Amino acid sequence: MNKGFLKIITALSLFVLIISSPVFSFASSMLEAAEERKSWEIQSNNIENWPEGPSIGAASAILMDADTGIILYEKNIHEQMYPASTTKLMTCLLAMEKEGVSLNDMVDFSVDAVYSCPWDGSNMGIDAGESMTLEDCLYGILLLSANEVSNAVGEYVSGDAQSFVDLMNERAKELGCVDTHFNNAHGYTDPDHYTSAYDLALIAREFFKNELLAKISRTLLYHWYPTDTQPDDIYLATKNYFIREIYQCEGLVGSKTGYTDESRNVLVTCAERNGMRLICVIMMEETPYQYEDTLSLFNYGFNNFETVTIADYEKRYDMERANFFKTDYDVFGDSSTFLSLDTSSELILPKTITFDELDSELVYRDDDSEGVLADIKYSYNGKYLGQAMLVTSKGSEQSFVFKAEDEFMTEEEDTPTFIYVNRIIMWIGIAMGVLVAFLIIKRIISNFHFARNRKYIIRNSRKRRM
Repeated sequence: MNKGFLKIITALSLFVLIISSPVFSFASSMLEAAEERKSWEIQSNNIENWPEGPSIGAASAILMDADTGIILYEKNIHEQMYPASTTKLMTCLLAMEKEGVSLNDMVDFSVDAVYSCPWDGSNMGIDAGESMTLEDCLYGILLLSANEVSNAVGEYVSGDAQSFVDLMNERAKELGCVDTHFNNAHGYTDPDHYTSAYDLALIAREFFKNELLAKISRTLLYHWYPTDTQPDDIYLATKNYFIREIYQCEGLVGSKTGYTDESRNVLVTCAERNGMRLICVIMMEETPYQYEDTLSLFNYGFNNFETVTIADYEKRYDMERANFFKTDYDVFGDSSTFLSLDTSSELILPKTITFDELDSELVYRDDDSEGVLADIKYSYNGKYLGQAMLVTSKGSEQSFVFKAEDEFMTEEEDTPTFIYVNRIIMWIGIAMGVLVAFLIIKRIISNFHFARNRKYIIRNSRKRRM
C-alpha cells in the first residue's frame, strides 16, 4: 500500500478520533452556548436614544466609568456568577489597605495556606514554612494567580483564613456590592463564593485607584530571586493576552484573568484614553473571546461617550452670576460667602444627546457640615449620569443663584433691579439698632417721670397732714 495513502488514512483517523472525543464535544458545546448568548438582551440598549452596544457572547458584562461609576453598557450585570481568580483583586486590595503595611513585610506560608488549595489550581510551588516579601506575593498573585500565595496574604492581613473572608465580605459591602459573598481568598469554585459583573466593577474601581496594584496587574515578567526563606529561582510570565500583546488594548491600565470549568473565562480590565478611564468586566465567555468582547466594549465606550465638567455646561441655574451677592456697599468687607457649583463635578454624556436634554433634580442634604448644601443629580430617560455639588464658598469664581424667570439684571445694566443681600443685612441691623435704642430711651424717660411724680405725690401728702 502506498505510504502517502497510509499517512492520509492515519490523519483522517486521528481527526475523527479528536472530533468524537468528549473534550472536543464539550468545547464545541461551550462555543455554541456562547454564540447563542449573543442574542440575549442588552439592558442598556433599551434606553431611548442611547448608543447601541455590541452583541457579545459573554453571559454577563458591564462597562463602567471608573471616575464616576456611571454604567455605559449593561448585560445581566446583577447575575450572581463565579468570579474565579478575579477574586484576587479584592485579596490584593485588602493587603494594600492593611494598617501600617510595607512592601518589605514578610509573609509566612503556613501548612493551611499551602495544602488547603485544590491540587489542580494555579500555584507558584511555595512550600509550607517558607516566606516572601509582600511585594513578591503581590506579583505572584496578579501575574501567576497563585492560590497558595493568596491564602498566605489573607493570613498576613487578618491572622487566619476565616477572618480574612469576613473582611472581604465587609469591604465588599462598603464598596456598594449587592450580589457578592466571598468564601476564600483565591476564587476557586465554591457554591458560597459568588459575585456579579456590577460588583466586580466596583471592586475594580477601588483596585485600579492604587497605582502600584495597577502597575503589577499589567506586568509581563517577574523574577523571584532565591532568598534565605524561599530557595527557588523563579522567572515567569503572565498568561494574560492583553499584557502579552496577543491582543492590543490601547491605554491599558491593568487586567486580571480568571478561569474555572464552572465559571468559564472571566476578565476584568481597565483602560484610559483621552482623559476617560473605563472598566470592563466579562463573565462566562470562551477563549479568546473574552478579549475580543472587552475590546468591543472599550471601543464602544470611548467612541460614544465623553466626560464633561458640569460647570462648563450648566446654565439653568445661572452659574455665571458671580456678582449677584456682592456689592460696592459691603459694610462687612468681602462677604461673598454663598453657594457655588463644585467645579470638579463631572458626568458622562452620550454623544447622541446634548447637555440641555438632561433631566436634573435638586436634592438638599440634611447635614451641610462639610460645606455641601445640596446636589444636582442628572439623568436621561431615567438613566443616572452624574451629579454636581452645591457648596458654600468664600469669594468663589462662580456663584450659584436660584432665580425666577427674567429677574436678573444683565451685565450691561448700571442700576440693579433687585436688593443686594448685603444691603438687606445692613438695613435689618440698622433697624434693629434703632428699635433697641428707642426702647431703651423710652424706658429711661418712663422711669424719670415716674420718679418725679412719686416725689410730688409724697410732698403734697405731707402738706395735707400739716
